[in-house]
Amino acid sequence: MYRVGILTVSDKGSKGERIDESGPEIKRIIEENGYETVFMHIVPDEKDEIVREMKEAADGNLCDLFLTTGGTGFAERDVTPEATLEAGEKRVPGIPEAMRAYSMTITPRGMLSRGECVIRKKTLILNLPGSVKSVRENLEYVIGNLGHGLDILTGRDSECGTPHKH
Repeated sequence: MYRVGILTVSDKGSKGERIDESGPEIKRIIEENGYETVFMHIVPDEKDEIVREMKEAADGNLCDLFLTTGGTGFAERDVTPEATLEAGEKRVPGIPEAMRAYSMTITPRGMLSRGECVIRKKTLILNLPGSVKSVRENLEYVIGNLGHGLDILTGRDSECGTPHKH
């Protein structure tokens, strides 16, 4: 069972001015897919705080998968992708590219997501959009393949496919 940390990035949510619905939706989806939620935090749209949360989770081996929601749009305070790139050691562009491509089959606005995905130590960090609907669509689309990536990342599996015979 993979351990998952969930970080909601929201100025209003961190002040209690808005109820976080996306974090609980992430929790529901991952637990339905056999993952374990080990923590859920809400922070404001402050790059340093987001980076700190990511580094503490990865460096302390608190979770295998760290999912964020919020802060991936065009607003001036949307800094989650920049924080993610700062915290990461390796980029994983295919996952957010796949999410954007899938989102665009639902709405052309899917192209406006700036979400990123990185690896830090043995933790995969993935940005999800902020809306509940978008979280559901994107996470349900990629969740089936995340397990294999986590198997490789954490050393539970050593091969990424069947070798070809020549």
